[in-house]
This record gives sequence, C-alpha cells and structure tokens, in this order.
Amino acid sequence: MTDATPVTPEPTSETPDQAPEHTGDGQDLAARGSNRSQRPDSDAFKAFITSGWAPRAELDVEPLPAAPYTVARRAALSARFPGARLVVPAGPLKTRSNDTDYRFRPHSAFAHLTGYGTDQEPDAVLVLHPVEPGTGDGGSDHHAVLYVRPLAARDTEEFYADSRYGEFWVGARPSLDDVTTATGVEARHVDELRDALAKDVGPGGVTLLVVAGADEAVEALVEAIRAEAGLDDVEAAQDEQLTEAEWLARAEAAYRRTDAALVEAVSELRLVKDAHEVEQMREAVAATIAGFEEVVRNLPRAVEHRRGERVIETTFDAHARLEGNTVGYETIAAAGEHATTLHWIRNDGVVRTGELVLLDAGVEVDSLYTADVTRTLPVDGEYTEVQRRVYQAVLDAADAAFAVAVPGARFRDVHAAAMEVIAARLEEWGLLPVSAAESLSQDGQQHRRWMVHGTSHHLGLDVHDCAQARRELYLDGVLEPGMVFTIEPGLYFKADDLAVPEEYRGIGVRIEDDVLVTADSNENLSAALPRRPEDVEAWMGRLRG
Repeated sequence: MTDATPVTPEPTSETPDQAPEHTGDGQDLAARGSNRSQRPDSDAFKAFITSGWAPRAELDVEPLPAAPYTVARRAALSARFPGARLVVPAGPLKTRSNDTDYRFRPHSAFAHLTGYGTDQEPDAVLVLHPVEPGTGDGGSDHHAVLYVRPLAARDTEEFYADSRYGEFWVGARPSLDDVTTATGVEARHVDELRDALAKDVGPGGVTLLVVAGADEAVEALVEAIRAEAGLDDVEAAQDEQLTEAEWLARAEAAYRRTDAALVEAVSELRLVKDAHEVEQMREAVAATIAGFEEVVRNLPRAVEHRRGERVIETTFDAHARLEGNTVGYETIAAAGEHATTLHWIRNDGVVRTGELVLLDAGVEVDSLYTADVTRTLPVDGEYTEVQRRVYQAVLDAADAAFAVAVPGARFRDVHAAAMEVIAARLEEWGLLPVSAAESLSQDGQQHRRWMVHGTSHHLGLDVHDCAQARRELYLDGVLEPGMVFTIEPGLYFKADDLAVPEEYRGIGVRIEDDVLVTADSNENLSAALPRRPEDVEAWMGRLRG
C-alpha cells in the first residue's frame, strides 16, 4: 500500500483553543505521520502539479437501476413526517488502523433511499426538505437534496494532497451533475449542508430529525443547530387534566418528532420489498449458491491444510468479491465441534473427514442486498447415521416453518412451528427431562438448550434487516407478500454436553434458506441449493467428480 500521508505543509501557527499536543521534541502528534515520508510543499511543486493536464473525460453515468423505485420509498417516508426536515447520512470513512480506512459502505437507510451501493458516497447526506403538501417529489410533502463532496478542480490542494478524497489517491469523484443523473435527486455541495439544515428551524418552525448512528459529525451538527434555534428535546406533556387517551396521543405525537422515530421508520420501510429489491435478493442468492459450489470443490484442499476452515472461508469470500461487492457478513466456516458455536468466525480450525462442516455465508451484491444461507455438509460427502438423524430433524423443523410462512400468519408462528418439531424429536431421542409439551410451555423451554437462537430474521440490505422496527410489526407482525426472511433452525450438541449421549456430542447442524412471501404462499429463494441429505450427498459427489 502506498504511503497515505497527504502533501500538506507543517502547521506554523495555532490558536489557544486548538493547540496541538506537543512531545519532547516540540513536534505535535498530529504531524508525526510526516516523519515517514518526504513531502514536497514548495510553491514550484504546487504550480507544476496543478498544471499541464488534459481536459477530464466525462464519466459515463447512467441512472441507477433503483432510481425509479427510490422516489416511492422517499414518498413513503415523507408521509410519516409532515413538516419535518429528515437527515439521512451515508456515513464517513472509518479508520481501520492509524491512517488507513476500511472500504466504505454507505448506511443502509441511505442506500435504500438513494439507490447508491458499493462504496458510494462517503460523507454524503440525503436531506428531505419539507415543502407545501403535495408539491414535493412524486407528489409528496418533501423535496430531496443530496449533499455530496464533488470532484475537486485540479488547481486545488485536494486534487493531489488529500489521501481520502483527492483524485490522485482515490480516483475521480462524481460531479454534482453526475450525482443527479445517477440518482434522480438534486445534488448540492456538502459545504452548503449547515445552512440548509438550519433554515426555518426553531420553536413553531421546522423540526430537524437525523438518522442516529450513521454519522457522528452530522449528528453533532444537527444538535448544534437545534441548540442555536432554542429547541429542547420534545417530551410529552404530563398534564393530569388530560385523559389517558389524550395523553397517549400527545406522547405519540411527541415521539414522532424524535430521531428514534426516524430510525424506526427507515427500518420499517424495508419490511416489505419492492420488485427491484426482490430481484436483487434473487441475484444475491444465486451468487451465494455458486459460492457454495466453489467451497465443495475445494473441500479436499481444506482437509489438507492446517487451517482448513480458512480455506473454506477464503474460497467463498474470494467468490463474493469477484461476483458481488463482498460478503454480507463474516463467513462462518465451522468444522467439527466449532459448528456448535453459533457465530464461529475465527475459522482457524482443521477440517477432518468423517466430520461435518457448517457453512453460513452470503454474497452481498453491488446494490448491497445480501443473501444468508447455511448448509451443513459431510466433509467426505456422506453423512453418518447419527449425523443424518440430527440433520433430518433440523430439515423437518425447517419444512414445518415453511408450511406456516404464508400471508396472514404472524412472524412468530414460523419459529413456533420449527420448535414443535425440535422438541418432539428431542423427546423421541430421550434427551428432554420433561415431555415435549411441557418443554414448549412458556415455563419450560428446556429444548432451547440445543437451539438458543431464533428461527428467522428479516433479510435485505442488512443481514439482520429491519432490526429497529417495532415489535408489533416484526415479531408480532403479520406476514405480507414481499417480505423476505430466513428460516434457519438448528441443533447444537457441544462436545462437553453431559446431558446428551456421547454419539451426539460435537455435532452442530443448521439449515438456512431465504424465503419470499408471495401472494398466497412462499418461495424458497435458495431452493436450488440441495437440502435433503440424499440430495446434498449426490450434489457433492457431482461437484467433486
């Protein structure tokens, strides 16, 4: 990696409230990065590096595939917050170590409302400005503006000296016109953000709300504007003359003017996917299935390597990077007893014949939608009798969950159906200290010793999508066409679990598929990846020749 030290001169002055921290040699700590490189800063250098360039070639910018859909998404958000100014940051670059950054990924709410994916656009901020009702974008009550850091001219210091944003370092950034062409949203320079956010904010004026957790600097700016405008946190009045219904209505109205309500809203907006989102999910699943096939082909190499789990992980992750944006979450490549650790991502263990390997992985495509699929595979291509017994129980639980994942059912019904099968099978094997019926009661739950996680979670831009949605819309929510979520029961018998016979110990099995609720049933988006044990064995045999 090249030295990421920007070509800027040493500081020559300081103000009392911004004095740099000096060390014994008199050099402030912030400038220490310059010690490892020789940085030209002469006037002659600056004049030479900013001259003699051919005109820039125009970028070939086309409207983003999601652009026709984002208008409706923003309109739906607008309807929930009449009169409020809504601030949705993409987020900043995040430091990985010292002066190197992680590859950028925009906040999911920003991606959903703008259509931007991959590594676009750090420090950008989408703002929905309130307008006269019905006169905004798509007939909504808001006008959207994207505040971005556009391409800098070549006679600026940013062009050659800024290691985070300069064209010399990270390539040409889009212009304001490019951003508008791509997103269909008016684009303005991020330097205008402060004045734009502050306009008409104050008691009796515009309410200013921000998606918290996306960008600390933008949140701080919003707080400062609120303070300058004399706005205090809005709380429900506690007037004892109000009826309970009136008090609750006032409390609800007050809550709807908080940042928490905006975070909740952008999460709930993704509970039901539109046609473009469903297509992106199909692409993510298809790429993931191809990645699983690559893993199976490389299992012999994994067996031979001292870190066989890493062979599995890197095989899938390389595929995800080649065929998509990256992985949607850290790949779980858990062999043998490691499969009983639910989120095993260290992936440094050996892979042995005769054991199982649990692969939980998903490709995130360029639009940032991710699959989330798990298969538990016999390393040498065939399940043992005990492995097959456990696997079949988990598969039966998954099938029971699929049977109830239909419009009109509640999200919690999916888990309940899977647990009935798990409890019954554990009772049949003599592992439960009580009957299956007692275990399934609220006061029982003994069967959860061997499956402590839930059966399903929503899926989309985040692997655990819509996580800030209200309980009544998520866990207690009614399933609707367009919802996408996982079905992933499992059984995990740890190697030191004395509550089970020795033959079960060290076996962990999970089967996870991605399901789309349709008009009258559901579709297993990952059905092309074999699920039945005999089909898994045949599939592995074909791939390994």
